[in-house]
Amino acid sequence: MAREHRALTRLALGKGVDGVPRALDYVPVRLTRSWIEGAPMHLARPRDAAYFRAAARLVRRLHAANVIHNDLAKETNWLVTPDGRPALVDFQLAMTLRPRRGALARALGHDDIRHLLKHKRSYLPEHLTAREQRILATPSLVNRAWMVSGKKIYLFITRRIFRWRDREGAGDRGADPRR
Repeated sequence: MAREHRALTRLALGKGVDGVPRALDYVPVRLTRSWIEGAPMHLARPRDAAYFRAAARLVRRLHAANVIHNDLAKETNWLVTPDGRPALVDFQLAMTLRPRRGALARALGHDDIRHLLKHKRSYLPEHLTAREQRILATPSLVNRAWMVSGKKIYLFITRRIFRWRDREGAGDRGADPRR
C-alpha cells in the first residue's frame, strides 16, 4: 500500500495525471483511491490506434513524474474508459524514483513501454511501427534476468505451492490458447 500511495501522490502533484486514480485517504492499513469508470482491456478489446497513442502518452507522463508502473503486462491493469481513453490501475508494484534516473529506472521504464506494445501487438499488430517492433524485440537486461531466474521461482511458488493464477479479474478468456 505504501508503494501505491507514494506513486499516486507523486502523480497527483502539479496538474496531476489524467487516467490514474487519486489517493483519497491513507493510513497504514488502508488506502482509499478514486474510482475510474472503464472496462479492463481484455474485455473492451481496444481496436482504435488512438487508444494506444494515448496509452503511450500516459506511460510517458508516468515516467516524466519519475514513476515506473512495473505491472503493465496485465491487461486487467489497463482500462478503456467509456469515451475510449486509456486509464491505469493497480500501482502496488510501482516505483517512485529520484529525478535523476539511473540505469535500473531506464530499464524498467523500457519494460513498461514494451508491455504496452505487447498489448498493441495483440489488438492492432498492423499498426506497429518499425521502432515499436525494435523495442518489442529488445527486452531489458533486468527483464531477461527475471525471465531466466526469478520468474521460474515465482511461478513455482505461486502456481504449484499456493495454486494462485496470475489472471485475477481476467475471467474466461475464450478459446484462444495464447491467453
